[in-house]
Amino acid sequence: MPSLPAQDPPAAYACMKRPVLHAGTLSVRAVQKAEIEAIRHWRNAQMNVLRQAEPISPEQQEAYFAHHIWPQYALARPDTILLSYREGDALIGYGGLVHIAWEHCRAEISFLLDPMHTKDEAAYARYFSDFLRLMKRLAFADLGLNRLFTETYATRPHHIAVLESAGLRREGVMRAHVIIGGQPVDSILHGCLSSDGGWSDEA
Repeated sequence: MPSLPAQDPPAAYACMKRPVLHAGTLSVRAVQKAEIEAIRHWRNAQMNVLRQAEPISPEQQEAYFAHHIWPQYALARPDTILLSYREGDALIGYGGLVHIAWEHCRAEISFLLDPMHTKDEAAYARYFSDFLRLMKRLAFADLGLNRLFTETYATRPHHIAVLESAGLRREGVMRAHVIIGGQPVDSILHGCLSSDGGWSDEA
């Protein structure tokens, strides 16, 4: 597959009232072209926690963003909002709101951290908790959504514990939903509503 032209995407999503959201030294903003190669490496290194069956090539990554992500930046109601996650000037992860159903006022939270931070449970909990806080602020305060949800493989008890400590309620289990390492694994569903509280529009 030939390489795509190296054109920079728009700097921000048109639907975001605030192009950058902060939580102390942490922040989120629209993913930039220069960041997608790092994201590709992170995804390929953590396929066991993702809905990804095969490694992604550089060409596939560029094509995906060119055809599915950059065009969404200009939309008033994109179906995906992918954000880079930074500590100061350092890129440490990415995620955002995916499968956005505007007519139902809901979205799924996506999150992936640089693998260098995933083995430190305390650091992971801090980064993930703050990311969830930022996603609630974006979804409920800025976008007017009503519901956020997640799907997590049962092989990730620490990730699940952070979700629940952040106010997302366990809503169901899809039994033997995926095969990981040749073994059936449950998927755990969590959700929260704007009316549940526990979030603030303040940094």
